[in-house]
Amino acid sequence: MQDLDEFTTTDETLRQMAGTASPRLKQIGEAAVKHLHAFAREVNLTPEEWLLGIQFLTEVGQKCSPLRQEFILLSDVLGLSAVVNALHDKKARELGSQSSLLGPFYREGVAVMPMGSQIVEQPSVEEIVVWGKVTDNDGAPLAKALIQVWQTSERGQYDLQERNGESMDMRGNFLTGPDGAYHFRTVRPLGYSIPMDGPVGEMVMMQNRHGMRPSHIHCLIGAEGHRELVTALYFGDDPNIESDTVFGVSQSLVVEARQDPACPVPGLRSVHYDFRLAKAAPGETGRVGADPTKMMKAAE
Repeated sequence: MQDLDEFTTTDETLRQMAGTASPRLKQIGEAAVKHLHAFAREVNLTPEEWLLGIQFLTEVGQKCSPLRQEFILLSDVLGLSAVVNALHDKKARELGSQSSLLGPFYREGVAVMPMGSQIVEQPSVEEIVVWGKVTDNDGAPLAKALIQVWQTSERGQYDLQERNGESMDMRGNFLTGPDGAYHFRTVRPLGYSIPMDGPVGEMVMMQNRHGMRPSHIHCLIGAEGHRELVTALYFGDDPNIESDTVFGVSQSLVVEARQDPACPVPGLRSVHYDFRLAKAAPGETGRVGADPTKMMKAAE
């Protein structure tokens, strides 16, 4: 029997894991162990600090519920979600519109609405229109593409926060027309703070970060034979457009609401945006995240 030290413990851990049946699981597990052990050695991690880390992760898990996914939030604020998105985009056969983060507030089960519907149940501020086309990378229109959209209210909260998940609002699903066109009415969402009342928010405050996300509308778009697109449209006049706390903004996704004579609803300011979908490999998905309710059920 060999006495283990901070280096040989890594070797022995990898030896015991060597029989992992799945090659991909073996690769990921070995890399995780190597990096975790190297991290502990680099910072000379103390037992007290290790226990604080365990406590933090425990509290992150305890904060998760069918209405809140604290681990997705942690991944977002550490930039991991953005890195995974970027890696996923690099594997594409071709690049469509820029992707962004799905985030922790996506919900499945939203009904398909008639084209042009207002997605906010009781709008109390100026209505705007979001419109455009969904095409492939060659510009050919994609009919019956499913566009799922969701956003905060003009008060800066999602329905999961304002209504505790009891009903859906500020969300809509739409099918594009034969020419790939879509349009819907909404209100300008308010930029907002990520939830700061949990362990992730406490960490963000300790890092002296503002914790704010700029005003945006989430979009999840899919069409048969094409790569599902997870993205968002960001309003360029938001004061936090340059410092999104979850690193979701790309220049190509920055928009403005303005008067446009081509808008399908005359008289309203509008955001015009055409989405391009890339061709998909078999079984491919673009999602980084999930409906919190589905994740909780899967864990039961």
